[in-house]
Amino acid sequence: MTGPDLDGFRDEVRTWCRAHVPAEWRRAQTGPTDAEFVSFQRDWFQQLRRAGYAVPHWPREYEGGMSVPEQVVLYQELAAHDAPRLVLAFVAVHHAAATLLAAGTDAQRRRHLPAILDGEIWVQGFSEPGAGSDLAALRTSARRDGDGYVVSGQKVWASGAQYADWCLLLARTDPAAPKRHGISYFLLDMRTPGVEVRPIRQATGERHFCEIFLDEVRIPADGLVGAEHAGWQVAQRTLGAERGLTMLELAERLGNAGFRRLVDACLRPDSDGRRPMDDAVVADRLAALEIGIPGLRALCRDLVRRHDAEVAGPADASVVKLYYSELLQRMTDFGTEIGGVAAHTVLRKPMSGGWESGAWVLDFVGSWEWTIPGGTSEIQRTIIAERGLGLPREPAGIR
Repeated sequence: MTGPDLDGFRDEVRTWCRAHVPAEWRRAQTGPTDAEFVSFQRDWFQQLRRAGYAVPHWPREYEGGMSVPEQVVLYQELAAHDAPRLVLAFVAVHHAAATLLAAGTDAQRRRHLPAILDGEIWVQGFSEPGAGSDLAALRTSARRDGDGYVVSGQKVWASGAQYADWCLLLARTDPAAPKRHGISYFLLDMRTPGVEVRPIRQATGERHFCEIFLDEVRIPADGLVGAEHAGWQVAQRTLGAERGLTMLELAERLGNAGFRRLVDACLRPDSDGRRPMDDAVVADRLAALEIGIPGLRALCRDLVRRHDAEVAGPADASVVKLYYSELLQRMTDFGTEIGGVAAHTVLRKPMSGGWESGAWVLDFVGSWEWTIPGGTSEIQRTIIAERGLGLPREPAGIR
């Protein structure tokens, strides 16, 4: 698009944000009941959908079709106006959609993509107690039985499972095959008998992560995504979305509201009238973080362009995920230091926000979430080294 067209689009989004971003949403979403949280998230999603802003990265036939420059403008303005995040829809609009568009059948896409737009909530059922970073070690089993599969096992760290309608599920269909060759990918209706969800209380007091227990759960054959035993390849599409394209929005939020709150904390005088910013060490560390933000934005935009042009490299998404998660961790760690003892007394933050709320201790604890799911930082470095730089793999005995 040309500059004037982008300027017009920016004006459109700004006008919409001024009229629709709830003024008191942070207060209302601090300590809400589950029902209030879900209701708020569903309503906000539909407001964005009516404006055409809910799924800008989807194909045009599914209410998306925005160019990369338009998406950048959209997320810049949503961040600048401190709009709530689509927390509950995150897995659905990114992970589930990317998987269905890349590997789903026409019937699966027709069934689920419109339903996601209507508010269908998804959860990712990948990690297990003994299969986190080494995801291929998963032990949840799926055996063929007539016109479907019977699944038993356990998943863990399933974000938002207590609210989910459907699950992206990996299970082992060939226990005799090498680890990555005996896994299949399924779409699981969370209302199916035998599915039990148990929320896990976190260090922050939230119950965002969950365990999912599967006891002889039946999945119809049409719930299989891709070929049987080829789930590992399908899962890479899901993980690619988790590591890469989702970062476009998160980068703008971190670089806008997140950094702004960090600057405000550095400029806030203490009881003696001294500001942290007056300390040369503080100013230097703040400057280093500020320099990192344009780099993150550039990496995100380049990844989206490469993805749209179908020339993205096998490690590009890992580079973005690693850079974002560790910059987030450094920023929230610094905010915790600047906040001092007072920061440790802030024990609640908005549920519909991100990891840049300014509740520094909670943001910092939560930032560790990004260095683990979707492949730990160590895993990302291995992917970058082997798939991106072509370095030799480590000998099997060392791994």
